Amino acid sequence: MDYSEYIRLHTMANGVKIITERIPGVKSCSLGFWVGTGSRMERKEEQGVTHFIEHLLFKGTEKRTARDIAESLDSVGGQLNAFTAKEMTCYYARVMEEHLPLASEVLTDMLFHSTFATELMDKERGVIKEEISMYEDSPDELIHDVFLEAAWPDNPLGTPILGTAESLDQIDRDMVRRYIERQYVPERIVIACAGSLEHERVVELLAPVFEGLKQVKQPALAPAPSALSGEDARLTKDIGQVQICLGTRGISAPDERNYPLYVLNNVLGGGLSSRLVQTIREERGLAYSTYSFNSAFSDAGIFALCAGTSPQTAELVVELMRREMELLRKEGISEEELKRAKEQVRGSLYMGLESVSNRMNRLGRNLLLLDRVIPPEATMEKVDAVVREDIPDLAEYLFDGPQVLATIGPSVPSQGG
Repeated sequence: MDYSEYIRLHTMANGVKIITERIPGVKSCSLGFWVGTGSRMERKEEQGVTHFIEHLLFKGTEKRTARDIAESLDSVGGQLNAFTAKEMTCYYARVMEEHLPLASEVLTDMLFHSTFATELMDKERGVIKEEISMYEDSPDELIHDVFLEAAWPDNPLGTPILGTAESLDQIDRDMVRRYIERQYVPERIVIACAGSLEHERVVELLAPVFEGLKQVKQPALAPAPSALSGEDARLTKDIGQVQICLGTRGISAPDERNYPLYVLNNVLGGGLSSRLVQTIREERGLAYSTYSFNSAFSDAGIFALCAGTSPQTAELVVELMRREMELLRKEGISEEELKRAKEQVRGSLYMGLESVSNRMNRLGRNLLLLDRVIPPEATMEKVDAVVREDIPDLAEYLFDGPQVLATIGPSVPSQGG
C-alpha cells in the first residue's frame, strides 16, 4: 500500500495490523485497539454481548481494579474510552506523547487480562439497563434504532447495539468468553495510533503482546440484508414532537458511489444551506433539526432523512422530504450547489483531520472496512471529479425502491405517497 511519508503499516504474521500516522507539530497521540466485531456478529441469543464486553473490559483485570483503570490515565491528564458499533468495537486512549507506553500497557491489560468476575458482571448489567432506559427517554436517538429494526427486521444489522433488558439477563461469563474466543481473532484486530510518535516505537511496544495471538479462522459474516422491508414503524410516546426517519437503500463503505453521495447528501441535508433545512426549517418553520445521512457498512448501506416536528405538521414534513427526493431524481442539482457541496466536503474533511483522535479513527475504520487507508487527497480528487450528471443517476438508485418510515411521537403521519 502506498501511503504518505507519515503513515506506516506493520502487519504481523498472524494478521494483526499496526498502523501509525506521525503528525508533526502536536504533543499528544491517540491510540486505538480496533476489533472487527459488533452487534452484527451476534447470534440471536447473544444480543447485546458485544457492547456488554466493551463495558466489562473497564471493570477490572488481574492487577487493576475498575478504579485503578479509571485513574490510570486521568492521573497523567489522559483520556480512556470505548465504543461499540454494528461491525466494530474500539478501545482508545489519548495521552501526551511521553505517556504512550502507559496507555499501551493499560489497554493491553484490559484486552488480555480482564477477569469478568460474576459480581462485576451483575453490577454492570444494571448499568447497561440504565443506559437503555436513558436511550429510550431520548426519542431523537431512539428513532434510529426503531428505523433500523423496521428496515431490516430479519437481519442482525437491524438489532439494537445495546441489546434489551431481557437479552442482557441471558449473558453469563461463559457466553462472554466464547464470544471473545470466536470474534476477537487476529485478522480482525487493527491497532491505530496517530499524533506525536515514532512508528518503530509503537511496534516495539505492541507487537510482542499481539504477535502471540493464535491465528484462527475468521467466523463468517451474517449475510447482508437483501432489501429494505418497505414497512412502517410507529412507536407511540407521550412527547411533544414526532421524530421522523424516512429511509431508502444506501451505499456500502467500499462503493465508489460514495463520492457523488458526499455531494448529494450535503445538498440534501448536510448543513444549514441544505435543501431540507431551507425548505422545512427556514421557509416553513416546521422543524428545528432536519438532516440526512448514509450509514455505510462493509457490504450494505442505508440512507435516511430525519426531522423532529409537531404532530400536526408531521405528515407535511414527510411529504416535503419525499418531494425533495423526487426533485433530485428528476432535476439533479445546480452548478452552484455542486461547487458549494464540494467546498463543504473539503472543509469538513480537512478540519476534522486537525484532531489526532479523528486521524486515529480514520486509520482504524479504513483498515477494518476497506482493508486500506484512503489519503484525504485521494478522497478530494474523487469528490472534485463528481459532475452534475452523476447526481440524478445516484438519486434514482437511492430513491427508486422500497422506503421505510419510522416515527416516534404522540401521533404519527400516514405513509402517504
